[in-house]
Amino acid sequence: MSNKSVHVVTHLGGGWAVRKSGATRASKTFETQAAAIVYGKVAAKRATGELFIHRPNGLIRERNSYGSDPHPPKG
Repeated sequence: MSNKSVHVVTHLGGGWAVRKSGATRASKTFETQAAAIVYGKVAAKRATGELFIHRPNGLIRERNSYGSDPHPPKG
């Protein structure tokens, strides 16, 4: 994972949080995962990094790259 990674994770106080890779505090918290994903996409695009969307149990549900992809799809 690069330093430009952005993670959508559950928040201890309830709801969801957007956190940059390596950060101890959340950038912003949200009541719903959908709202956190919208904010996370903008943050990942701004950082030209990756967005990791986690499930409530912590496993990665989805991963998107916004920037120079080392393995772009063909076609």
